[in-house]
Amino acid sequence: MQVVFNDVSVTYAGRVVLQPFSLRLTERRIGIIGLNGSGKSTFSKMINGLVLPDTGTVTTNGFDARQQAHEVRARVGYVFQHPANQIVLPLIKDDMALGLKRLRLTRQEEERAVSDVAARLGISHLLERRAHELSGGEVQLAALASVLVGAPEIVIMDEPTNQLDLRNRNMVSRTIRSLPEDIIVITHDLELLSGFERVLLFHEGRIVEDGPAEVVIARYQELVG
Repeated sequence: MQVVFNDVSVTYAGRVVLQPFSLRLTERRIGIIGLNGSGKSTFSKMINGLVLPDTGTVTTNGFDARQQAHEVRARVGYVFQHPANQIVLPLIKDDMALGLKRLRLTRQEEERAVSDVAARLGISHLLERRAHELSGGEVQLAALASVLVGAPEIVIMDEPTNQLDLRNRNMVSRTIRSLPEDIIVITHDLELLSGFERVLLFHEGRIVEDGPAEVVIARYQELVG
């Protein structure tokens, strides 16, 4: 992972969402924490060009998020906070295949790619199912599969364990830890970040702590009292 923020800031409707900052991300496992409205999601969406900065530049694995948006989005997969909303086709296998259309593969190649990713995540039994039939954890993994089938270099996950029961939370957590891709996780689930190489703490539009998981989590707990 090589994500570089150079003198970046973001303003919405006259309100400063992110104060100017410069930063380089190179670790394989990065967590993002902070109170709601602190700028976490805005920060993460700049990495794949979903949000563009008002000042400065963002480059992701060598590509400028503003000038080379297509190349950036091909390399960064994003699983949103409400993953069911990004599953747009009825059957899970068809939704996964949708992400391959830009590659112009044969039908057989599409089916093989879908099958391989589903097997890797342990969800082959879900391919013929519909999103509304799945548990919360299964929906999260299905949305992740639809992202991974496009072979991204970086995967961003926004609140991947939000509102999951313990069984589903543990299933998703184990999957995240097993992924070979570079991972950025936005979460309130502090236990999920155990062992992460780097965690960023956002507060009121600023990065107020940046370091190993245990150090930054302790600072966050002090901050919120």
